[in-house]
Amino acid sequence: MPIHLRPSGAIAPDVLLPGDPARAMTLAQLLLTEPKMHNLHRGLWGYSGETEGGRRLSIQSTGVGGPSAAIVLTELAELGVKRAIRVGTCGALDPELELGELLRVEAALAGDGASRALGADGRVAGDGELLDRLARAGAGRAVLAASTDLFYEPSDAPRRGWVEAGAAVVEMEAATLFALGPSLGVAVACLLVVSDVHRDGRRVRISDERLADAVEAMGGAARAALAA
Repeated sequence: MPIHLRPSGAIAPDVLLPGDPARAMTLAQLLLTEPKMHNLHRGLWGYSGETEGGRRLSIQSTGVGGPSAAIVLTELAELGVKRAIRVGTCGALDPELELGELLRVEAALAGDGASRALGADGRVAGDGELLDRLARAGAGRAVLAASTDLFYEPSDAPRRGWVEAGAAVVEMEAATLFALGPSLGVAVACLLVVSDVHRDGRRVRISDERLADAVEAMGGAARAALAA
């Protein structure tokens, strides 16, 4: 039995990985016909059930940041998971991006400690087949993300470096999950919704209502990609 996840039932081979436990519950209600909570240990809420098409799907929150995401993905692999799609939010680095926009992450810059501890150097890519499935499902445009350990950066220096390296968004888990997945035998991809942009030198946050709509679209795209 894994240490951090204590599932009360079988986990599906396919799983969605939101960071936020409340978002896991929301996605379970949206995507599963009869969702059942399979984990609440350590506040890592997880749900399993079937989609309307009759496919088994689990939704498991990871918490915030690479170290927590690495724990969850490792234990999910022990429980038989074969494909995982991170479904989360990100801050825009590209000024052309809009709040609520859906993006698929082709690769992530390893700016966080967890991915570098796993051997990532420079950038690390997601699973090619899952990325193709997301593209065919119309899951936004492809981007390079920067993964970091800090939600509140103390200066603009990291941001400038990420932009110079070609990153369009910044988030906190993709590089770790991309680096870890192959060693576990888990195909990993990532979908993100833009939740924060910079306008006139200030940070602008998406409204709760607009975020809810974007999360629903993101979950639908992930489900479609896994079912294709």
